[in-house]
Formats: sequence, C-alpha cells, structure tokens
Amino acid sequence: MSVVPFVVESRGSGVAQQIAVPGDHPHEFGSDTYPAFGGADAAPSPLAYTLGALTACNQITAQLVAKDLGVRLGEFSFNARGDLDPAVFVGGAEGNANFEAVTVEASVETDAEGETFDRLVSELERRCPVTQLFRRSGIDYSSTWKPLPLPV
Repeated sequence: MSVVPFVVESRGSGVAQQIAVPGDHPHEFGSDTYPAFGGADAAPSPLAYTLGALTACNQITAQLVAKDLGVRLGEFSFNARGDLDPAVFVGGAEGNANFEAVTVEASVETDAEGETFDRLVSELERRCPVTQLFRRSGIDYSSTWKPLPLPV
C-alpha cells in the first residue's frame, strides 16, 4: 500500500482560523480559543480538536481491528482529558508546551470478552495514528476501556 496524504488548507487572522479539507467531499471547520488565550471562544480550540481527533481515531481503528478479530462493536462513549500547564504556551516560560498528561476513558458495546477484548484494545491503540502521536510524544498517557454488552 502506498502512503495516503492528508491535507488541510487554512486561512485566518488573530487566533481564529478557517480550515478546509479539500477532496471529493470537501469539509470546512473553524478554530478559535478561550478568551484567556486571546480568542473569542467562537469555535473549538486546536487542543479540543486534538482530543476529539484522538477519540475519533480510536473508534475508527477499533472498527478495523474488530473486523480482523471477528468481533462486533456497537456504540462508543469517550471522555478524553488533556492537562496543559499554559506557562510555556502563554507565558513563554522554558519547558515543554505539550500536554502534561492525557487520559482517555472509553466504553464500547461489544461481544468481545476477556482476552479478546484486551487484544482489541491493545491492537487498536497500537494501530491508531493519533494514539501513537500522543504516546510517542513522551506525555503521561493512560487509557481505560470498558466493554458493555451489545443490545439485543
């Protein structure tokens, strides 16, 4: 398989930006930030999008892994939290501007149990590009996954 390019094109002023995803089915979305960081909070912040990208990529990757394992998945629920010390980002202090920690709590309806569920989670986190961005960045990354029964 060849490399698949992902492209965005952006324009903005101040701290707000409009982002376009070109292609056969183009998409547009905006980005802003909290007033404490100079924004109007008129759109999600890039950091919120980053956490959303993490949960969405986990769900997509889980579908791919579930197909490989022959298990069924239903509805997902996520809570992702990123702890950021704004001293570097806002104040210019020396250090790392990255999240200090990211925690994901996830549940998914599935027929996978025990070792199969553990393998599903392990493999989806290994294969998820966004999870790997976080894990390899050196932050304190943790996740907890809970299986729920599929509705009848």
